[in-house]
Amino acid sequence: MILAIVGRPNVGKSTLFNRLTGTKHAIVDETAGVTRDRIYGRSEWGGKEFSVIDTGGYVRNSEDIFEEEIRKQVDIAIDEAHVVLFLVDVTSGITDLDQSVAELLRKSKKKVILAVNKVDNHSRIIDSNVFYRFGLGEPICISSINGSGTGELLDEIVKHVELDIPPELDIPKFAVVGRPNVGKSSLVNALLGEDRNIVTPLSGTTRDSIYTRYNKFGHDFYLVDTAGVRKKGKVSADLEFFSVMRSIRAIENADVCLLMLDATQGLEAQDMNIIKVILRNNKGLVILVNKWDLYEKETNTSKHYTEQIKQKIAPFVDVPIIFTSTITKQRINKVLEEAVKVHENRNRRISTAKLNDIMLEVIEKYPPPSLKGKYVKVKYVTQLPTHYPSFVFFCNLPQYVKDPYKRYLENQLRDRFEFTGTPIQIYMRKK
Repeated sequence: MILAIVGRPNVGKSTLFNRLTGTKHAIVDETAGVTRDRIYGRSEWGGKEFSVIDTGGYVRNSEDIFEEEIRKQVDIAIDEAHVVLFLVDVTSGITDLDQSVAELLRKSKKKVILAVNKVDNHSRIIDSNVFYRFGLGEPICISSINGSGTGELLDEIVKHVELDIPPELDIPKFAVVGRPNVGKSSLVNALLGEDRNIVTPLSGTTRDSIYTRYNKFGHDFYLVDTAGVRKKGKVSADLEFFSVMRSIRAIENADVCLLMLDATQGLEAQDMNIIKVILRNNKGLVILVNKWDLYEKETNTSKHYTEQIKQKIAPFVDVPIIFTSTITKQRINKVLEEAVKVHENRNRRISTAKLNDIMLEVIEKYPPPSLKGKYVKVKYVTQLPTHYPSFVFFCNLPQYVKDPYKRYLENQLRDRFEFTGTPIQIYMRKK
């Protein structure tokens, strides 16, 4: 589920985003319209997970904040999000911009949750009653700075959490993702052998995620051509927001993501943002370096290029990297082969007996470092029944096992079993 936080500038959207996601990704400033580096996060409450989009970063950072810009953001949030969280500020009461946003939300058929921010004393609770005028239900009083009321807000949000999966066959979904104009639609057309999707040299031709079934040569899966994730500042705010939300939804619904790069531009910051979204959702990953026919090559060029990519994406370097050209159809078939392999790896199950035979011996040879004179003893390991590889190690002092040793365990699992292209989650539990 995608939850979009909307509202006029400076009501505390980014502060609330940080609290819901448990991060400090959003830049918080008293200046209206401050742009953030990231707008996407994951939140969990009561065992239920959902995505959070902060629309605050899409307001142009200028002295004049126009109502039309706010209207664009709310329009897109209504169109793309499953639930809209309308945030208002109790200290300023109802403004004309608030009224404008509320009018759009009333006309929509989307679920709207009204939250009144900066309610940190009893008198402000009384002041919040003015927002009943919106006709959007009972306002939930919160303070995004100190966290009061956010539990009640999350209780309301998770009531609406449900899987956003199109009514399709139970077959793998491979999403082609990447920045605009790297050749995503051309790849899908080359694989299908037909002009299924519109291809033009213009960035952003694909505005929607297009599901196409591929059923030949012994393969049966859905190919998903997504809108390109755009770099901020180079396109209008509304189109950027539109593109990002569509791509995030496609990634969340996919099993394996084919991240396309432009060989002539390399792995850029926006590509790294996409990789983080993919890994945060525990999806399979194959990296395609497209337009390889246009890249000037020397001896071992592909090897050096691969090393540069792995340096940037470390520590998750166990990922297939394929050099392709959608124009000449270079290595197009290998793309499918690797995507299928990664999907198989993501669904791989290792028996508990085999895991314990191998991993307990590995741990015995190189046990976790002692801490404060205490030694960690791992007694048992098993794989969890999740949609991606996740393992729980039972031990006497799980709090003493730090991230470097967890990475060691992950690397040992990768060395002994085939998990290329898929994230692995390691959990330590007390026994």
